[in-house]
Amino acid sequence: MATLLKYHTRDVAPPDRVRYWNEIADRVFTGTFVQVPGEDFAGRMLSWRVGELDMIRTDSTQSAVGRTPMAQDDERLILHLQCRGSSEHEQRQAECALQPGDFVLASPHTPYSIKLTGHEMLVVEFPRAPLAERFPCVDDALMQRMCGATPGGRVFHDFLLSLWQQGERAAEDPEWEVGVNAVFYDMVALAMRGSQRPSAQIGEVDLRRRVLAMVSAHLDDPALRTASIADACSISVRTVQNVFATMGTTPTAWILDQRLRRAADRLVARPDASITEIAFALGFNDSAYFTRCFRQQFGVAPRDWRLGRSGAEQE
Repeated sequence: MATLLKYHTRDVAPPDRVRYWNEIADRVFTGTFVQVPGEDFAGRMLSWRVGELDMIRTDSTQSAVGRTPMAQDDERLILHLQCRGSSEHEQRQAECALQPGDFVLASPHTPYSIKLTGHEMLVVEFPRAPLAERFPCVDDALMQRMCGATPGGRVFHDFLLSLWQQGERAAEDPEWEVGVNAVFYDMVALAMRGSQRPSAQIGEVDLRRRVLAMVSAHLDDPALRTASIADACSISVRTVQNVFATMGTTPTAWILDQRLRRAADRLVARPDASITEIAFALGFNDSAYFTRCFRQQFGVAPRDWRLGRSGAEQE
């Protein structure tokens, strides 16, 4: 299993950051280049190969990404899943806009471009054939937005995030890699089928997508609550409550759950950040309360989670 590699512009002088980031981008996905609107650029990237999946997790300030075609010897696809911020994708005159939770498939054998706000994104490049076996119409689905608000979309998002939590702790187990690859293809196909909704459900799905995207984008706001969601989405408080009720939860419970999930992920992915810093960055204004909630949800304290200790090891 390849080592998880980490890149950061923090220690690079501002005038050199764009050049450095372009070198990293081309090294990870050959032919990729980045353009930024000035020297005020900051980025962080994790790169990892699991079996036949080439994955990166990246967050940066505003930028534009392009890619020149890669060789056609091994037909592959590339998937971009939006975690934070928004993006506009273009390939062969087809356009697609993503909000948090959404994803899109493209071909790395044809030039494409992406316009990004300040963002966090998961990217996976992989062979086309295994997905085509599970989703025969995959070529017709290229450059179409796959909604992240569907049950399959949410499960797929959570699955990819969970992989990164294992980045430095996963054993060198070829069987684990094979299993992860199979699950990845199954999850992508499931999420893509779930995005093909009947037209009668489009309004409901779009409303849920808007609400969840708003919540995802404002998890760092301590004042985020039902009323602020309603105001931001121009809907009533009752409508917000109904959106979450159809998901079997409440706005408050969902917000807490998403903050804790994101905190669990960042505790592992950002070892340089203190636990209190992570808690406050995700809308908690009391580190003791954060620790209590984290322990209730995951069975261990944040520090032990970061160290890879399970609840059983604490007993």
